[in-house]
Amino acid sequence: MDEYFELLKTYNLWGGNTPQMGFIRHQYTDKMLAYIGNRLIKVLSGQRRVGKSYLLRQLASAIVNGGVDKKNTFFVNRELTDFDFLKTYKDLEALFKLYKERVKPEGKIYLFIDEIQNIEGWEHFVNSYSQDFINEYELFISGSNSNLLSGELATLLSGRYVNFEIFPFSYAEYAELTGKELGRTSYIDYMESGGLPELFHLPLPEIRRNYIAALKDTVLLRDIIQRHAIKEARLLEDIFVYIVNNASNLFSISNVVNYFKSRGRKTSYDTVAAYIRFIEQTYLIHRAERYNIKGKEIIAGNSKYYVNDLSFNNYLYRGFAYGAGYKLENLVYLELLRAGYDVYVGSIKEKEVDFVAIRGDRTIYLQSTYLLVDPHTIEREYSALEAIEDNYEKIVVSLDDVALPSKEGIRHVQAWDLTAAIQ
Repeated sequence: MDEYFELLKTYNLWGGNTPQMGFIRHQYTDKMLAYIGNRLIKVLSGQRRVGKSYLLRQLASAIVNGGVDKKNTFFVNRELTDFDFLKTYKDLEALFKLYKERVKPEGKIYLFIDEIQNIEGWEHFVNSYSQDFINEYELFISGSNSNLLSGELATLLSGRYVNFEIFPFSYAEYAELTGKELGRTSYIDYMESGGLPELFHLPLPEIRRNYIAALKDTVLLRDIIQRHAIKEARLLEDIFVYIVNNASNLFSISNVVNYFKSRGRKTSYDTVAAYIRFIEQTYLIHRAERYNIKGKEIIAGNSKYYVNDLSFNNYLYRGFAYGAGYKLENLVYLELLRAGYDVYVGSIKEKEVDFVAIRGDRTIYLQSTYLLVDPHTIEREYSALEAIEDNYEKIVVSLDDVALPSKEGIRHVQAWDLTAAIQ
């Protein structure tokens, strides 16, 4: 057990080492710190390598800076090979008891457990300590699979957790981190690269490509193929490629099945549906359902998918015809998710509205286009919004150098100013 304790000591604030904190993401830390001081389980969910580990360390550091003794923080990253010995919740329980015995913390203990889904039966540990009313504990956990809080587990923890979905760096974070001026040039630089934190430490495109390829392989292998005993690994990856290269386009599962059948690949609707669902669960992609604006209801059938980060397209699949307009639409979608909106693809009088964004009692209709270059483009982008008869906000987003005046109550917003417009 001495060996395990020394490993634990290495990665904790009370161990004497100073862990890397990285770029402080105030958008998340400020929001999560506002929830501290209760028994709610704080869950950080999101794709691998979006910075969840850094955020957990930043939270632990902020709590210590707020007056909590370092000894009262317990940090484990199950993604690290050093912690491979934590196979089940009983192993975690034994390590936590060892920490309390050796470190002897007094008062409330803050537990940070990263990539907790890699510990079998972890929910028993979390449920037990979050409900301990003799001793005080506050738990922060992270995971890279959306099933983390689904089904029976959601029922088990019902009403006792709050979830924070973590995304790659936003454009605003990108600009702050790189010191670039907000505007069209830096926005296009961001759009042509990506927001995954590690990319900012990799100087050469070839190194970035290798990093993104390795990340993709890790997610597909460890989070899908091994977890779900996938038999057709090549088909799984080809479906991911298909979705990446058709992001921002309406399509159905039947479209995907027919695409592969037309190329001599035999598969079934159920297999494709399952594989897409597994990819979704890893946060690599997001699905936006169609929404009948007049009827205020979801339309079954075709949906749009968006990638969680454009680096998959930019560094892995550049050979495909995926234009700047589609990339901009993808970024607008992600920015709406970051701002806490439920996002749908709108339909009104046989016209398509790129996004219907709903958050509480606020609804925004948005169109996204690369440039409003001529009267025909302006008419096309504005007409769908003009067909909507209610009085909710209407916005057209583009990369034009000059912002156009409002037209029939429809605002034109330059992409780099979108965050402020939707807050």
